[in-house]
Amino acid sequence: MRCVSWLLLGTSLLVLGPAVRGVPGQCPDLCHCRGELQHVICFDVGLKKIPRVSEATLLLNLQRNNLGSIPTGAFSESKGLISLHMQHCHLRKISSQAFKGLTKLAYLYLSNNEIASIKPGAFEDLTALTYLYLDGNHITELAKGLFSPMSNLFILQLNNNRLRELRPGTFTGAKDLRWLHMANNSLNTLQPGSLDDVENLAILHLDGNRMSTYPIAAMSKLRVVEELTLGRNPMRTIPDVAFQSFGRYMERLHLDNMGLERFSDGAFTGVTAIKSLHLDNNRLKTLPKSLVYGTLTNLTLSHNPWTCNCQLSPLRRWMDSSRVRPDALCASPAQQRGSQVRDSTAFSSCKVKQKEAKTGQR
Repeated sequence: MRCVSWLLLGTSLLVLGPAVRGVPGQCPDLCHCRGELQHVICFDVGLKKIPRVSEATLLLNLQRNNLGSIPTGAFSESKGLISLHMQHCHLRKISSQAFKGLTKLAYLYLSNNEIASIKPGAFEDLTALTYLYLDGNHITELAKGLFSPMSNLFILQLNNNRLRELRPGTFTGAKDLRWLHMANNSLNTLQPGSLDDVENLAILHLDGNRMSTYPIAAMSKLRVVEELTLGRNPMRTIPDVAFQSFGRYMERLHLDNMGLERFSDGAFTGVTAIKSLHLDNNRLKTLPKSLVYGTLTNLTLSHNPWTCNCQLSPLRRWMDSSRVRPDALCASPAQQRGSQVRDSTAFSSCKVKQKEAKTGQR
């Protein structure tokens, strides 16, 4: 995972491989063509419809034109395309078979449009697609099987749309999807089974939605999640074994700004690799027994009403032995109010469990 993040920058020259010699036919009016690299650039030139380019074209940049829609067969003569850029094109609709014939397309950028409707079959033939960007649109629902042709899809960006729920079958066929971004939508539920087809997700962003309960049934088939963001969802509690199915892999967890009040004691059961945990701006008073601190290198706790008693002493012991000493103020008992957990005298009489003492001695 860490070795592929640089690929996010691969929108032009480096990702397209060796150029085919020659010019890709006649350059469309108003566009600029780089024949030696087979790039057709039509950036912000006032186009009202999609121009025709030859099969030799590898990259087509149509950003910031007023195109409105992508009709069926719009790219029927452009079968060699590898990268297609259509950000800020005032797109409202994608017709069925809009990208028919684009069997080599690997990068498709449709960000920051007004897309509300994606017709079933719109992505037919996109069997090589690896990166799909649909963020910043008006999408309210995803048809069952919409992504089914995309057996090589790696990153799917759906941030900043209007999705309300995920249903089973939404991601059928996208078995290799690794990064799924759905932050800042209106999701209030992930139905059981809705993520079963993408069990190899490594990064899942769900922050800034409307989920009031942790979607444990939908998450239970995920196996290798490394980063999960749930901040800014109005959840009050996190249940037992919430992260157990992928707890051996999860390194980064964001639960900030939720109004979170409590964890069930077994909420962190199975979580053994966590390095970064964000809990700031909640209503937490204590932390669950199942949270293991040993692997943590980044912990945020500020703006919570912590109760400084022996139930919180594992946190204090970790602070005493760690270079990481995050801000966390005691709200109770009264004599400790306003004290930093790391400095409070409330833990001086707390006994260390025998098992922990032996571990420390060893």
